[in-house]
Amino acid sequence: MPALTHGSKTLPVAIVLIGCLSPFVLPGAAHADDILDGNTQNSGTEQHANADGRGNVSVTVGGVVFDRSKNGSGDSVGAVTSSTSWSPPACWYAPKYTPEQLQKYLEPIWEAESTGYEWDAKQREKYNALDEKKGFNKDKTGKGYWWGSYVNESFPPGWDKCDTEYFWVDQGDPPPADKENAVTPEVLAELAYGEIRVPGTEVTLAPAAATKVNLPTWAWLDGADFKPVSVTASVEEIGIWATATAEPVSLQIEPGTPDAETYPASGVCEIKGGRIGAPYEKGKADDTPPCGVKYLRSSGDGTFPLRATVRWKIHWTGSDGPGDDLPDGTFGATQDVVVQEIQAVNR
Repeated sequence: MPALTHGSKTLPVAIVLIGCLSPFVLPGAAHADDILDGNTQNSGTEQHANADGRGNVSVTVGGVVFDRSKNGSGDSVGAVTSSTSWSPPACWYAPKYTPEQLQKYLEPIWEAESTGYEWDAKQREKYNALDEKKGFNKDKTGKGYWWGSYVNESFPPGWDKCDTEYFWVDQGDPPPADKENAVTPEVLAELAYGEIRVPGTEVTLAPAAATKVNLPTWAWLDGADFKPVSVTASVEEIGIWATATAEPVSLQIEPGTPDAETYPASGVCEIKGGRIGAPYEKGKADDTPPCGVKYLRSSGDGTFPLRATVRWKIHWTGSDGPGDDLPDGTFGATQDVVVQEIQAVNR
């Protein structure tokens, strides 16, 4: 059974019914709070990060909103894979509670005495809970937020690293520099990167049914499907946003066997004028395709696994101005290709 660690406490995680979750469970672990109150990465075209897929809304500030209205769509879309070892944040910090909301969340936990008198006393002292006017920073209501952690709902590696307790940030101030992945336009761009979806990459081949040994096979993708896509991530409460845009730049052909030649020789077809390769046209049988493959032997009774991968250049801009490039992303698919010998004609 996995465990969540907070300070010197190790807290076991149990599988429980959602309807039975209590605010008294795991009060110390910030990332555990996120799981329990629904503050995970969201889905849909545009949705707040504090609403779950069933429309249940937690009593927190909005968190991150993703606008996917300009994203790729269709049954074959998929997420890009970073071309480097970098990956989007698995967890992050963002505004989570107003002073009143945090008070309403924590006080029932302390009153239940489920975490021990000593721990509760330290927490009351930290938030100045006994001061009716200034406790929980109530004297700063409307001038800032308590920030907490949110996690990617797919729980990738590192999702449990954002375990810092709630911290206060005044409105208009940047989050503390030592809080890794506390949202800024750049962090929002990285989160938006993880939400980008691009079209599938099954290429059209000519000949279509079965290609022939030693004859060039033309390969192309529908240029209308391969156009820039983008996702915008924003935090409305503090007025910051970032848009990550992905643009297709090349198609790589991997024949699935060393007994083949690609066009061009590198196997990388650059996208020019919005076109990815070129459709075969009658009368071009003797031409060299701008993008394609020539198999040097038949596939026998089987097939060759041809893989087509599109590389996407990804950059961002945000509420603080133009951003920078993010790592290129790739998305590919494999299709089976039948290769036959050319049959000689006996006279």
